[in-house]
Amino acid sequence: MTTVLTILECSILLILGIIHFNWAAGGKFGMEGAVPTTEKGESVLNPGAKDSLIVGLGLTVFALYFAVSGGLISVKLPVWVAKYGGWVISIIFLLRAMGDFNYVGFFKKKRNTKFHKMDTKLYIPLCLTLGLIGLYLTW
Repeated sequence: MTTVLTILECSILLILGIIHFNWAAGGKFGMEGAVPTTEKGESVLNPGAKDSLIVGLGLTVFALYFAVSGGLISVKLPVWVAKYGGWVISIIFLLRAMGDFNYVGFFKKKRNTKFHKMDTKLYIPLCLTLGLIGLYLTW
């Protein structure tokens, strides 16, 4: 069971990383509804290629962390990374699911946008799943 969850966690994180690398390279796949907007359609965030590259790298590092901690890859991690990495990664995703209490997450106030629909149907459940699987694997 743990191996299956590790593979699932790593796979999802790698796919998300690839999507962000695609955006960094100028691709548009999955871009519609990916950025919070006001009800007038104005972007709340204006991420650039560098931002997408950083997020893509972070997601890839997260996937590698779980691959190493789950025994899929044999690499010696620093003790503090091995001890706290899974907790930090899991909390990041759980906080993302909770949101900013305005445009993003369970408690968002701004609704009736393409992002709101995508956040409710896909992004929140995905972040919650990644966070909970991460906690399980770390525990």
